[in-house]
Amino acid sequence: MIFEVIQIITEQVNHYLDEIGLDKSVVPENIAFLESQNEDIATALKDNVALTLINLDEEATLKNFPNHSIENSKTIYKNSIINLNLYLLFSANRDKYLNSLNDISKIIAFFQGKKLFTQANTIYNRNNIAMSNIDNFRFTVELYTPTFEELNYIWGTLGGKQLPSALYKVSMIQIERNIAQGEGQLISKVEGVTKTKEQS
Repeated sequence: MIFEVIQIITEQVNHYLDEIGLDKSVVPENIAFLESQNEDIATALKDNVALTLINLDEEATLKNFPNHSIENSKTIYKNSIINLNLYLLFSANRDKYLNSLNDISKIIAFFQGKKLFTQANTIYNRNNIAMSNIDNFRFTVELYTPTFEELNYIWGTLGGKQLPSALYKVSMIQIERNIAQGEGQLISKVEGVTKTKEQS
């Protein structure tokens, strides 16, 4: 679901930029490869805004919730669903610095207007084969503000020059394989004799 979420966000932001008369400049690409000798990556990042996954973590508060369902009078037990938070960095590598600032500003404006993404309120390319396994989804996007020290560490890790950027936390992405770990019969009735206090 990580790929799908990044693809949905890319399409949504580009659609917004197109609506307000700007270039569809957002591309899902690793900004760490900005100085790469690979021509395809260099072309993708040239005069565009890179959308890069820089970190993810598990939502600890939901880690131990039981995961079971009832199918054909049986209880199916599965491993707990993994709920992830993604940290996505928008980095503007536009030819002109003012264009970079403008793109980041408009991206922030887009997410100010739309924080919740669901199957019902989101437009994306449903004909894309890679997106065909999406069922229902729900995630939120919030601006995440790192400290100067954290920001310095992020760009140091990415190994490049610092660009106009915005970091967002995407919560919660659910990851689950449809594999049963066990099953059991439903309890349909309780048999036995109930005694009153006087009878015992």
